[in-house]
Formats: sequence, structure tokens, C-alpha cells
Amino acid sequence: MRVITPGIPDKKIVYSVTRSYYNSLTRNGVRVYEWTPGFCHCKMSVSDDRAATCGTINLDYRSLYHHFENGCLYYNCEAVQDTKKDFEKIMSESEEVTEKYTTGRSSWLRVGQLILRLFASLM
Repeated sequence: MRVITPGIPDKKIVYSVTRSYYNSLTRNGVRVYEWTPGFCHCKMSVSDDRAATCGTINLDYRSLYHHFENGCLYYNCEAVQDTKKDFEKIMSESEEVTEKYTTGRSSWLRVGQLILRLFASLM
């Protein structure tokens, strides 16, 4: 699995919370990339080159139950390959940060991230 996040934050606290999850993700085999040319807010996925999604929806409580955000699922069509090509382009412009987060972080950084995670569901 690969995850692409913005390399330039729009909200620094949310950016810090996002990065707080990198360590546990990378230790479990997820490759994490940060898109550095700017801020990308798209929510897309491609699975097995046959299914893809695109939309405004985040996979969190607020998006699913309060904001009524939407997403499209498309299967076995040309748009799936177009989405895959877009991902490949974004990954070529991104920096893989996996290695930075598989090693230890300072105690102060870990404590700060744990405190921020308490408020993650509100962000």
C-alpha cells in the first residue's frame, strides 16, 4: 500500500497529526510519500488496476456522518487507468518519507504527537 500526503501544509496542526501516524504505518509495510510541489487535496484510490475512487470524502467520522461528503466508485473502465497514471505522476513528483519514520523519534516529538492525536477527531 502507498499513501500520498501533502508536502506543504494548509493547516500546520493537522499536518503534524497526519505525520504522527507515519511511524506505525511504515512499521507495518505502508510506503508513505509527500507531494512536494504544492498542496493536493484530492482523495483517490486505485485497487488491483480494476477499481478506483475519487471524491471529497475523508474516511473519518465528520466526513461520513456530518458533512455528507461524496465519492465515486468506478470499475473496469478507462477512468481507472487514467487515475492510476495520475497517481504515478504524483508519486514521481513526491518524496518517499518511509525511511525517516521507521527509525526512532525524539521523546518530545512523540509526546507532542500523542497530545495532538487526542484532538484528531475534531480536526
